[in-house]
Amino acid sequence: MLLGCIGDDFTGSSDLGNTLTRAGMRTVQYVGVPGAAAAPDVEAGIVALKSRSIPVGEAVRLSLQALEWLRAQGCRQFLFKYCSTFDSTPQGNIGPVAEALAEALGARQVLVCPAFPGAGRTIYQGHLFVGDRLLNESGMENHPLTPMTDADIRRWLALQATGSVGHVPASAVFAGAQAVADRLAAEDAAGHRLIVADAIRDEDLVTLGRAAAGLPLLTGGSGIAMGLPGNFRDEGLLAGGASAWRGQAGRAAVLSGSCSNATRAQVARHRQNNPALEITAEAVMSGAMTGEKVARWLLAQDGLPLAYSSADPQEVARAQQTYGTEAIAHRLEALFAEAARHLVAGGVARLITAGGETSGAVVEGLALEHLRIGPEIDPGVPAMRAHDGLVLALKSGNFGAEDFFEKAAKRLAEDQE
Repeated sequence: MLLGCIGDDFTGSSDLGNTLTRAGMRTVQYVGVPGAAAAPDVEAGIVALKSRSIPVGEAVRLSLQALEWLRAQGCRQFLFKYCSTFDSTPQGNIGPVAEALAEALGARQVLVCPAFPGAGRTIYQGHLFVGDRLLNESGMENHPLTPMTDADIRRWLALQATGSVGHVPASAVFAGAQAVADRLAAEDAAGHRLIVADAIRDEDLVTLGRAAAGLPLLTGGSGIAMGLPGNFRDEGLLAGGASAWRGQAGRAAVLSGSCSNATRAQVARHRQNNPALEITAEAVMSGAMTGEKVARWLLAQDGLPLAYSSADPQEVARAQQTYGTEAIAHRLEALFAEAARHLVAGGVARLITAGGETSGAVVEGLALEHLRIGPEIDPGVPAMRAHDGLVLALKSGNFGAEDFFEKAAKRLAEDQE
């Protein structure tokens, strides 16, 4: 294994897997820290954790465990992957985890770059944009677990980190990899270990990756990995070519727990021509709706049925005030996990999920150990094979076109050499 990656959620990890696979690395996503060694043909391994919204100490502990396993696989470089909208709170978890990994590796000049231009996430003058909006005006300010109320990533990260935060401006990135390396060295000399880098184009991310060829640790969204496979290829270390993808026929279903603007638009579109069941907070908390009941309803439908709890921000706020944020999040995750188990037991072979917490609950509920990364469905979202008889699409809440659900079901069924 050449590149060892640690993801703070399951959809973000699959997003990274998509980037690396498209760039020619044989990539496997592991569900939690594996108990056995990786297969010998794996070039990039991603340990997917559900650590984005858990207590800081636990997130650090799990991340260090993942690092220890990846180091044992012989990895030459490491990447800490988080969301392209930098989902975190002023207390963490991105800063503490990044600093802990850096300390364990003795790493300095640690790049921080959540940019993903293909999905509209760019960084300029240290500020994160979603499309033409600042992060804190994009809808992410209403996120139920990690509301992003400041677009200045340097300032947000400084609230979480024990050390100061540096910056590689766009002017240095545009000047090329050597200019980036020089700026990183200067920021390091100024005492900054974590260094936010601007990036507004894919070629900027490739430049950053090239500049980081000799660095032990990078952090960011999946885009920061764009230039890394080329570094290994230049050294003659890649076998070349990913394994052929075999689609999966059979029944399909969709589980959506994201409240992002993108997912809500996808749900609204899908409901127009497909069976859809709304999961309300009241029904879940009262016990009137369970995972088994949701699965039974989905299995009784034709076509591509959807079960969703993707409420608008006002409804989410009301539910959190009534039942408590942690309580309702826990009950919803348990419901989706239970529903997934019943769906697979009932013959569903193609399972599509929306939302990082929902996807994590489903993967853990199904007790999956690893996922082979397949072809891209939409930017940042690949097809994935769990085992013979089950393929998945784990979509981040903010990703995907409005017709994503139908597109995913079709892609999961298609072969690709």
